[in-house]
Amino acid sequence: MNTPDAQRPRSELLRRTILVLVSVAIGLGLIELGVRASTWTWLFAWPNYVLDARKVLAETDNGRSVHDERLGYRPRPGYAAPGVMIDGDGLRTTGAAPAGDKAPILAVGDSFTFGEEVSDGESWPADLQRITGRRVLNGGVSGYGFDQIVLRAEALAPRYRPGAIVVAFIADDIRRTEMRRLWSADKPYFDPEGDGLTLRNVPVPPRAPPETTLTFWQRTIGYSYAFDFLMRRLGLLHDWFGDHVRVHKEGTGELISCRLTARLAGLQKESGAPVLLVAAYDPVVWDDPKFAAEQRRLTAGLLDCARRNGLATLDTYEALAAMPRPRDLYVLWHMNAAGNALIARLVAGALGDKGN
Repeated sequence: MNTPDAQRPRSELLRRTILVLVSVAIGLGLIELGVRASTWTWLFAWPNYVLDARKVLAETDNGRSVHDERLGYRPRPGYAAPGVMIDGDGLRTTGAAPAGDKAPILAVGDSFTFGEEVSDGESWPADLQRITGRRVLNGGVSGYGFDQIVLRAEALAPRYRPGAIVVAFIADDIRRTEMRRLWSADKPYFDPEGDGLTLRNVPVPPRAPPETTLTFWQRTIGYSYAFDFLMRRLGLLHDWFGDHVRVHKEGTGELISCRLTARLAGLQKESGAPVLLVAAYDPVVWDDPKFAAEQRRLTAGLLDCARRNGLATLDTYEALAAMPRPRDLYVLWHMNAAGNALIARLVAGALGDKGN
């Protein structure tokens, strides 16, 4: 006769519970060993994969970036690596300055403006310099949110007195304004207050040591190669490895970014340099129609805000879509030389005679 669990002695329930937990632990252990044995190398090495990934990121970022109390970080002046050179002012080189006394064009943005995955001469600011015959200052910084991009424009414009300012973004930069920390680096952020914005987290704290930012689960499951293998297959490493701290609920970035275009309008008036807001697109747009629709919605909303605030805008989507294979304009995540050349031509056309 079976006895309901509620009527069993507590000692027997505890024994069964322990037996189940031990069985699960043994099963997971066997899976872990099996997956490790399939690669052999990881059978004898048991690192914390999350911590290792963050250490590599910190070493890379600390090598080519310096802490900035207002922006979070910026390119390290004088940094040099194969294909990448940062000048003494912290700008990526665009080649020899053209002859003439025309005011330069200032380009700010994220990694698409900086030109990740291509050499110095293949970024779109470098191409724009060749097309226009005017010096183009590449103030792009990889990983920036739209908030940091605007703050970067405000910091550089008074120094260089540009004849025109090109502010480029991808839709994900809007989401980044909802964060206080991205990729283990603290950043400034804005709180919407009344009809305006209030800048927070300034001075920005320096990057925290990677080992201090791990969660309980990252400190424990982070040692599992099987779990790491699963997360890779599911494409979830961005969130598992990443150290991101959200301060605003999802969707708030649209309001923040819209209001930031008013700051760009103020910069345009104060500097006398026309501002052109340029929408670029990451490669997933050409792989996933649902993702593309959301990215275009976010982009259209921000461009509309910019126009209402008196800024010129450029949406590169139609020109990219008109190419036979838009996906061929990218390396892995960022645009290749051909893609950047197309962006530069579009920007040059949109600028026209502005800033002359």
